[in-house]
Amino acid sequence: MKQDHSRRVALINDASDYVGPAMAREFAHRSHDLVLGNPSPELVRELESSGSTVVAVEGVRNLARPESATALVAAALEAFGKIDAAAAFTGQIIPGKFMSSTVEDLHRLVEGCIEAPYRFLQAVAAPMIEQGSGQILMITSAAGARPTPGAALYSSVRAGATMMAKNLAGEIAATGVQVNAVGTNFMDFPGFHAAMGSHDPGVRAQVEAAVPMKRLGTMEEFASFTMAFLDGTSRFTTGQFIAYAGGWV
Repeated sequence: MKQDHSRRVALINDASDYVGPAMAREFAHRSHDLVLGNPSPELVRELESSGSTVVAVEGVRNLARPESATALVAAALEAFGKIDAAAAFTGQIIPGKFMSSTVEDLHRLVEGCIEAPYRFLQAVAAPMIEQGSGQILMITSAAGARPTPGAALYSSVRAGATMMAKNLAGEIAATGVQVNAVGTNFMDFPGFHAAMGSHDPGVRAQVEAAVPMKRLGTMEEFASFTMAFLDGTSRFTTGQFIAYAGGWV
């Protein structure tokens, strides 16, 4: 089937978890074709029924592996010849105080929250620089914007990923490629609940009490927010970090 090259192409590293499925739906709603890491067959059918062409790339969940990001980029270029927008979230929440942490904790966090973004940013930026346009959004954590008791190493490495994105943005701004970062906290998804123990209603109530807005954020509203950095309608901001955490930052 002949591709419609007038349609924008968006790449999401993981469409199976966290905000990935919601972002894919938002892109489809905005008439994007999609390159998705690890999407479910049900999601692919849903997106295709809305008019999007979907390329699924399996086995790329771990972006710290050198071949993962390059496989996503190669699939996009082979199918569409370009990438207009690319978004990624990486790593896992590993809570703990600094003095009770281990070097093994640090190594796991650096691999997932520093090395994985590094590989993704390099891989997607290269073709965008060549084509002279593109939008990249690195999803990090609001914990990286302030000292976070109980998540000392996690907040430290997330701050590093945010700064990496900002440095890349400055380096390639003149090429027409935008790079921004959004950091979340207090989001309603299984990984957060597992880290905080907030599957328990009593613990969840305590967690929500710490949020100025007194609730957790949803994947759908976060996905909608990210589109300002990715859907091509706003091309005059780069090198920025925005916290999406209900007023916590």
